[in-house]
Amino acid sequence: MASEGPAATEGKILILATESCAYPGANSVGQAHSTYPANTYILRVRAPVLFPEQFYLDCFRKGISGIIIMSCGEECPYEGAYHAMAKRLDRVYQLMKQRNLDIRRLRLTSICTVCNRSFLKEVNDMNTLIQELGPPVYREAA
Repeated sequence: MASEGPAATEGKILILATESCAYPGANSVGQAHSTYPANTYILRVRAPVLFPEQFYLDCFRKGISGIIIMSCGEECPYEGAYHAMAKRLDRVYQLMKQRNLDIRRLRLTSICTVCNRSFLKEVNDMNTLIQELGPPVYREAA
């Protein structure tokens, strides 16, 4: 359950939550009546590896301050998807550096179906980071 608070009013956090692991984990946070910053937007996805590199850059260009990819990790039902995602993010990090974007704005983490504390920690840590960094300043690569 999202809560409004002074630290949660600036910057947007996008969470890509896998439908088989992380999304049920996010749902369990709501069922436990736990709160997290209201600037958090959860997108239920089949597998985050389906998103191309440009997707992340477009998100930052359009004003998203931080992205957390919450996946099943090694438990992914799609063989090889987690490793492919990690490799893709290595390329995205290089593209972010070229655009002077702090790579800490993009995180890949594993969240299970009942990982309430881990979910809340990831969201709160990202919220703290984006409050510290301020809005992303996107510049085109040279």
